[in-house]
Amino acid sequence: MRWKVLVDPASRKLDEIFSAEDRARLHDLVDVVWERETPIPDEELAQQAGELNAIVTGRWHHGALERMPNLRAILEVGGRHPSPKLLDYDTCFRRGIRVLSCAPAFGPMVAEMALGMALACSRQIVDGHNAFVAGTERYLHAGNETTFSLFDQPVGLIGYGGLARALRPLLAPFRCPLQVFDPWLPERYLLGQGVQPVSLDHLLSTSRVIFVLAIPSAENRALLDRARLALIRPDAVLVVISRSHLVDFDALMELLYQQRFRAAIDVFPQEPSAADHPIRRAPGVVLSAHRAGSVGRDLRAIGRMVVDDLEAMTRGLPPMAMQVAQPEIVYRLE
Repeated sequence: MRWKVLVDPASRKLDEIFSAEDRARLHDLVDVVWERETPIPDEELAQQAGELNAIVTGRWHHGALERMPNLRAILEVGGRHPSPKLLDYDTCFRRGIRVLSCAPAFGPMVAEMALGMALACSRQIVDGHNAFVAGTERYLHAGNETTFSLFDQPVGLIGYGGLARALRPLLAPFRCPLQVFDPWLPERYLLGQGVQPVSLDHLLSTSRVIFVLAIPSAENRALLDRARLALIRPDAVLVVISRSHLVDFDALMELLYQQRFRAAIDVFPQEPSAADHPIRRAPGVVLSAHRAGSVGRDLRAIGRMVVDDLEAMTRGLPPMAMQVAQPEIVYRLE
């Protein structure tokens, strides 16, 4: 029997995440319900709930799982597993409902942006451009007195999940020694990955470039508080690319205005940032408006992963493309 699948992407546009080919594959594979960019009304959902086998959604707003006795999978297309405040994971794990995230689709494009922002900051590309436009450029060695090359520099990765694993091969040509702080991973695993596990304080005080890559959890809110940010070397670059949740932003502003170190930032506590937010005028900073994971063509990987995993599951096989929710992790998410 063909699966009945609710396609309710909410914050995502259908043509943004599905190529024409993958959308055709989807319709050939399952019976599609709703398939609109506006969230399905609850009265419409109530009529379909009892027959649904899977839900493709940008955010969980579908209520109690008890009214979905045939549900087998939830495939999120927003970028991270639904918060346990919204989705009943106890029921999902008890009933064997797969909860899948499209997060792996973002790894390559966010990692590319992280590397680009690190290079822009370390080589002061933006400052150099602005100086040239203003007619105050400095040529050759004089223009590089405060820049540095990434080659052979010690790099610290805060978090070693999918994003860090996508970034590691991009850093390989630069021969950077990589040290990692990730309390969720065993030391032997990290050593097997070719990275050096270290304490957070050691990473902050010894790395020339620091990438903030961890997913937000109840345990790491403002992990980089003022005391820890003060450990960063004065010649270092901090790249905030995963979530601002991990950083005490007020403390970061204070230290940036003191020119204690440089930073590249793609994510902010409130988005859009206020027009008068002090980050807009902070010295030595490269800024991006949460653009790291929103590259048009590459977002189509989301739809491809959704259809690939639906195909596997309808054949009685495990999903392989998307990230499977693990009980040891999801209850810690915020």
